[in-house]
Amino acid sequence: MTTIRNQEFGGERPLYASHDLRIEGVTIHLGESSIKESSNIVAENCRFEGKYVFWENDGFHINNCYFAESARSSLWYSRNCHMTNCKVDAPKLFRRMDGIYVENTDFPNGEQYLWDCKNIELKNVKIENCDYAFMHSENIKITHYHQEGNYAFQYAKNVEIHNAIINSKDSFWESENVTIYDSEVNGEYLAWYGKNIRLVRCHLTGEQLLCYVDGLTLEDCTFGSDANLILEYSTVNGNIKGNVHSIKNPTSGTIVVEGKIGELIWDENQKAPADAKVIEKGL
Repeated sequence: MTTIRNQEFGGERPLYASHDLRIEGVTIHLGESSIKESSNIVAENCRFEGKYVFWENDGFHINNCYFAESARSSLWYSRNCHMTNCKVDAPKLFRRMDGIYVENTDFPNGEQYLWDCKNIELKNVKIENCDYAFMHSENIKITHYHQEGNYAFQYAKNVEIHNAIINSKDSFWESENVTIYDSEVNGEYLAWYGKNIRLVRCHLTGEQLLCYVDGLTLEDCTFGSDANLILEYSTVNGNIKGNVHSIKNPTSGTIVVEGKIGELIWDENQKAPADAKVIEKGL
């Protein structure tokens, strides 16, 4: 493996089509496609200022590096990315990629992250300003995660999340095969039109949550006082701990509320089979 240390590059494609390359303490100044069409790349303690840095790459480890805001769209169309301990101010990262592992990294400018990606694992990651993150992505595993930004996980498939705080309006819209454990999810219209959604020991806030869901499972979840008109037109099984503001027209299944229900609404707009059972224990 060739090693380059403490050098500076700029302009168009300075390290284009590099293979088996290690860069340490390197700065990539403004320009485009600096390490495009490359493989087996290791970057340590580097600074990236130009855009489109890692395009069409296969196999690259990025550790303790900095991506400036000008390094937008720097990880696209690539495979087998391993990123740890980085600071990233660049928007629009991770697009149409396969094999992404990110750990101990914060993304304060996460606009349109992780679109059309698959086989993603995140650990101890925070993403802010991340409207539309994870759009059309699949095979996602996340632990110890904090997100600020709306419309996350739309049309996502095969998602497993542990110990997260997700503040996102319209999150998990039309998503499929999602399981969330021990997390807090805040925002209106959670998981509308989703399929096979399972929530375990989660706290949920926002209006009109979990409507039009086909195959919803709730296990020991709690709802905030603002969670009104929940479960409309959804097939639901499971139990809810504590009180619920209001439930409206679930389609089928059995829902056990261990606390009290402020309002249970059954009206002429129920959808077939319209045989849902709601049991209020009032504990």
